[in-house]
Amino acid sequence: MNFKYQVILLGTLTKLSEDIIELLFRQIEDLKLSKDAYKIIRENDFDQEYKGNQPTYVLYFGDKAGDHKDVNYVEKLLKDGNAILPIYYDSFSREIPKILENQNGLRWENANEMKAVNLALESFGKLRSTRKVFISYKRDQSTSVAVQLFEALERANFDVFLDTHSIKQGEPFQEELWHRMTDCDVIVLLNTSNFLESQWCKDEVAESSAKKIGVIQLVWPDHKLESMAEICFPRQLKKHDFKDGIYDKKEVSKLVDDTVNEIVSQVESVRARNLASRQDGLITNFLNIARKHGKDVSLQPERFITQAIGGDRKRVFIPLVGIPQSINCEQSSALKDEISESNIDKIFLIYDDLRIREKWLKHLDYLNNHLDVKTIKMQNFETWLLNN
Repeated sequence: MNFKYQVILLGTLTKLSEDIIELLFRQIEDLKLSKDAYKIIRENDFDQEYKGNQPTYVLYFGDKAGDHKDVNYVEKLLKDGNAILPIYYDSFSREIPKILENQNGLRWENANEMKAVNLALESFGKLRSTRKVFISYKRDQSTSVAVQLFEALERANFDVFLDTHSIKQGEPFQEELWHRMTDCDVIVLLNTSNFLESQWCKDEVAESSAKKIGVIQLVWPDHKLESMAEICFPRQLKKHDFKDGIYDKKEVSKLVDDTVNEIVSQVESVRARNLASRQDGLITNFLNIARKHGKDVSLQPERFITQAIGGDRKRVFIPLVGIPQSINCEQSSALKDEISESNIDKIFLIYDDLRIREKWLKHLDYLNNHLDVKTIKMQNFETWLLNN
């Protein structure tokens, strides 16, 4: 494969940089992508390996003593318009060269290798740049912990849905709640002892299973794990996970900082596996219907579907998790640069329209009439394939 995603490591490299690369390839595996599409370039290989016309993400590791290495390569990469993430430990101004002073750096704390990896995958379009989390909880039992996690996840640059904070006055509550759940990457479920007594909480669990959304289930100390969601990552909380061991007072109970940090890290980790699972559902559904109707379709290593339509022409179908946006259509147009064949007839986004609000579906219909990239709802796969 000639087209490569380039991950460049510069600066003062330590075991940390190697840990990040190891984690990167684990995430690529979770996403079911081809490892061969990714090239790791270090300072010694830069002159021979770097190609300015291929997608690039740069990790620049700071030096605690202020010994700024590889600045000449940084200058070239910035001129080429590449994304650079400075990683520092204590002092950005001392550890990172002045040429990167306008870049938003990542301070190394709380073992956030996963965040650095996910930022690279977001840059390449392999993870959504929107980082959406939905907190499901019972108000009369875990409000204080829900708000604590809301604030911690927001500090980690997630767009967090919490019903008391996220639904505007005048919006239809349940309709907006389902819409926002459809568009989230991970659900953090606070499974207190009477969680399933609430019909809304039961419905949220059922909805997450139907949508194949990954659920991090935090089980309270006086409760046991229940089989709830199709894709569940359970964690049994203990009294020592709560400040002063208090876990049963909704307005007072708080998690200790280490536990909060571990949960935020787990949310980062679950994103890729959840994305792959939801893509699988769309891909399998589309391929089964297409083949039933005799369409010549193939799944490509990059996780999009091609259809031969005569001669050397092809259609491309891209599985899209969550709610399509106009930016998805724009980014999908650029996919032609990544595909070795230049004979693409049209590009389509395929998505699950279950629980998306009607006003947004009408907006997508409007985009279909005005943009080159079209969208196809999962409920319309059969009809569309019969007629096209």
